[in-house]
Amino acid sequence: MSFFPTNQPIFSKKPDPSTIQDCQGLWRIQWKIGGRSIFKQFYTRIDQSMMVWAVVTGTIFFTAQFFPINWTTQAIAWSILTLAATAMMCYLSWFWVTVEEVRWTVYWWVFLMVGGTILTDASIAYGWGEILIRLCPLWLALCGLGYVGTGWALRSRSTFLVAGFHFLGIAILPAFSGWEYLVTGLIMTGTLVLFCERRWDMRPHEEVKATAPDRQEVKRDRRLRDDSVYAG
Repeated sequence: MSFFPTNQPIFSKKPDPSTIQDCQGLWRIQWKIGGRSIFKQFYTRIDQSMMVWAVVTGTIFFTAQFFPINWTTQAIAWSILTLAATAMMCYLSWFWVTVEEVRWTVYWWVFLMVGGTILTDASIAYGWGEILIRLCPLWLALCGLGYVGTGWALRSRSTFLVAGFHFLGIAILPAFSGWEYLVTGLIMTGTLVLFCERRWDMRPHEEVKATAPDRQEVKRDRRLRDDSVYAG
């Protein structure tokens, strides 16, 4: 049996919303001009979590590239923004990772993001030049490690592919001297937008439509999955 779900495309068009696992808090967006639909999409809470991070990473790295704001001011602002995004990620993804029994991936991302924030702030506060000149590679590496953990948990080729793209970004940064923050922001934000807009591959699971993500329902969904395993 293959580790990866090779019967699934790496990225594909999103399915009908009625077939997805978690419909609670689903966003449906449809833009029309003259009665003609020009954009139609839906976003689950996992998608919304990635949208939050896309906004945060874009704001942080594009500001650092184009606006000469004091480093201390940026450190304070970006630390608050990063911690807020981390909390939103936990809130938006908790039901899904609980049903999928991969809650450790949330802990892994929290460790990486909080750890990276502390290291970045300390380097600014204490003038650690060796880290300051490598902030872009640092954050690309942290995000790459986050995707590696997620890819391992979900057996996802797409997530491993994105991890590799982040590590490749570290290698090509020297070729973009003076534009490192822009390139880093494009890599990190672009991959998050891709995950928001497309369906990505992962290990097979039962399609459970969730309408009330309270604790009892989470326990019931986990019990159903356990029963199906023992029945097999």
